[in-house]
Amino acid sequence: MTGSSAPSAHDRAVKRARLLAILDERDAESLVLSSHGALAWYLDGARTHTSLMGDPVLQVRVDREGDAVSAFSNEAARLLAEELPSGIEVSTAPWFGALGDGFAGSAGAGAAGSGSDAAGPRSLVESDIAAELRAARASLLPAELARYRALCVDTAEVMTDALSAASPGQSERALAASVGAGLLERRADPIVLMVSGFARAGYRHPLPGDDPIGSRAMVVACARRHGMIANITRWVSFGAPATSSGSGDRAEAERRILEVEAAYLDATTAGATLASAFEAGCASYGQAGFAADEWRNHHQGGAAGYNGRDPRATSKTRDAIQSNQAFAWNPSAPGVKIEDTVLLGPSGIESLTVDPRWPTVQHAGRARPAELRL
Repeated sequence: MTGSSAPSAHDRAVKRARLLAILDERDAESLVLSSHGALAWYLDGARTHTSLMGDPVLQVRVDREGDAVSAFSNEAARLLAEELPSGIEVSTAPWFGALGDGFAGSAGAGAAGSGSDAAGPRSLVESDIAAELRAARASLLPAELARYRALCVDTAEVMTDALSAASPGQSERALAASVGAGLLERRADPIVLMVSGFARAGYRHPLPGDDPIGSRAMVVACARRHGMIANITRWVSFGAPATSSGSGDRAEAERRILEVEAAYLDATTAGATLASAFEAGCASYGQAGFAADEWRNHHQGGAAGYNGRDPRATSKTRDAIQSNQAFAWNPSAPGVKIEDTVLLGPSGIESLTVDPRWPTVQHAGRARPAELRL
């Protein structure tokens, strides 16, 4: 890794201290990290996959003596050479075995991944401490925040490039391919690509098809680099605006969905909970002139970072909002949707998925993405 992608000794020390604090609080001796989000966070941006659909090819055990990595034997050499920070002990498990086998013979190995064990030291697995792990990685540290900023800008620029070159006769699939190619050229994995043309505007999660996009299209992308995920939605249209069925004038519907988004963003404050921000945004639908229960028709987003949503917010999500935490709210209604990756910084909400070339409107004191009209 080079440049901004280089592992940060400072960040890694802080992350380790956060995990040791969890061990102390739970009176445990070790914990095993096994998910892509937790592993990429703790290993400072390492790629932990081979297949985008597959499970991680390594695990990490954290205890008071240090960190140990267990990797599949056919992946270990590449991981050591290209992905893992220096100074980590690496053992191997056979590719046909279980990753936990790689910890055999190490201190505390008998309890690794076993939960509470009366015969030996207590080891935690991720499911034991899911909320604590989310809290540990919520507040972004300097090096990872720099990487995230760069990813978000790259993602926004790719969307501008692809949609500026779009045409009504282009197929949804071709437009998705253009976005995907741009992300891959910038070393980001397009883990979600969605496109809806005019004829499919009613779908909130539109996988791209073969039909032409027509007079208007929505494009959604989630791009992963260094383990972090940028989330963005953009709209492009051709010719004069049309009326959105069931939503009144489209421009008015776009203004009203900004009202809903503003309620989410205004409620995203340090010390509040994701549940309280979620409820504030949901309550704003009726106030903005949409159906009061419109929020039920699609998820509304939540915290962001090392997972697409970390976690997705509901009225039961009691995670405390932290300073320097990222979010991606995505309120929607028929024919309208808005989504940016933002940061709760010292001065409030800061949009990260920003390209100065993209048109914006001012709303609630913030520059918000408008529809690109060609």
